[in-house]
Amino acid sequence: MNSLDSIRLNFSADSLWGLNIILAVIMFGIALELTVDDFRRLKDNPRASVVGVLAQFVLLPAFTFLLVYILRPHPSLALGMFLVAACPGGNISNFLTHLARGNTALSVSLTAVGTVLAIFTTPLNLSLWASLYPPTSGLLKEISLDAWNMIETIITLAGIPLVLGMLVRHYLPRAAQVVAKGVKPVSIFVFIGFVVIAFGNNYDHFTEHIGKVAVLVLLHNALALATGFYAARLAGLQLADQKTIAIETGIQNSGLGLILIFRFFDGLGGMAIVAAWWGIWHILAGLSLALVWSRWKTATSIAR
Repeated sequence: MNSLDSIRLNFSADSLWGLNIILAVIMFGIALELTVDDFRRLKDNPRASVVGVLAQFVLLPAFTFLLVYILRPHPSLALGMFLVAACPGGNISNFLTHLARGNTALSVSLTAVGTVLAIFTTPLNLSLWASLYPPTSGLLKEISLDAWNMIETIITLAGIPLVLGMLVRHYLPRAAQVVAKGVKPVSIFVFIGFVVIAFGNNYDHFTEHIGKVAVLVLLHNALALATGFYAARLAGLQLADQKTIAIETGIQNSGLGLILIFRFFDGLGGMAIVAAWWGIWHILAGLSLALVWSRWKTATSIAR
């Protein structure tokens, strides 16, 4: 397993810079469709909003800790799982929610709020849960993670583009609508292409170690989706909201995770492969699940 941590993905400084730009553009594109009302809308559905936030930022990190404690993966793999669980929702969650016939308005609102909350919850959750698990606690001490530097990075990559996009939407609404129609889908498509190219450039690393991470990522992603779905179901929410919260919890911003890994963990092999494979797998799993759910009725609650 030491060979896993010693590998360095074929990911140059230019590639990292490119990923930074792509992620910032995606966030800007999402923000072009946001207004202050998207935040206020959470008041109209407070129970769904609270459940969505709790599932994303409390339950998922806690259940990830339990999964790591049960499976006992290699420390760097476990640290990668903690980081992914600490990241905000992924950038395609709104599209997948719409495809699944979920509550798209709730999805957009949770994405907006989640991005803001992640500025503080991502470093907090990572530090908290990784420090409680002795093997990863040792890694954190070796790396001397600076939470404030991580907060600054998340503000730069997500917070600032979010604010700028919302300002453009507020002062130039027509221009924002036109730009959003092109920026958001194109940037997400570019991001997916970036992940595919990165996978191809590191094909040997993935094929050599995929057996160590594929099952972990599959179980972790399934846990995330189930956490959101059943938390919403136990809360008595309608099926559309159950789908939405499941997708928001199960589609993580692994692109942000990769940037943080290369910036703060020197591209630690186990962490990087977990986050990179998440970036591929959650798209496949999310699309498959959304297509199945698109056939489900959404009018009534199935929670009892």
